[in-house]
Amino acid sequence: MILIFGGVYQGKLEYALKRFNISHDNVKYCLDNDTTVPTGKHIIYEIDKWILALVRANMNIAQHTVRFLAQNSNNAIIICNDISCGVVPIDPALRKWREEVGRFMASTAQHSNEVIRIFCGIPTILKGEM
Repeated sequence: MILIFGGVYQGKLEYALKRFNISHDNVKYCLDNDTTVPTGKHIIYEIDKWILALVRANMNIAQHTVRFLAQNSNNAIIICNDISCGVVPIDPALRKWREEVGRFMASTAQHSNEVIRIFCGIPTILKGEM
C-alpha cells in the first residue's frame, strides 16, 4: 500500500498517475456522501471525503479504518488531502473530521510500504524508496 498526501491542488493525483502509469479509469473517486468502503480500483482518491461521509453519518471511524485496510490490497495507492493545517473549524463535525483524517493517515502510514508528501507538485518520500 502507498499513501500519498498533501494540500489541495498540489498535484497528488497527477503524480500517482504518471509515476505508476495508471489511467483515470483505475481511480476510485471518493464522495463526501458515500459511506461504502472504497475498493476496487488501483488508486483511491480523496479518501478524506469518505471519512467526512462517515463523520456525518456518526459512524465508528476506527472500525471502518480497520475494514478499509483489510479490504484494500498491498497494491492500493491511497491519496488524501492534508487538512491538518490552517484554522481549526468552529463546527464540531468538521473538527471531528479533521481529527479523524489525521488518525486515519497515521494508521494507514503504518501499514504502507511508501508514504509520499506532495508539495507544489514535488514529491518527498517520507517512508520507503522512490
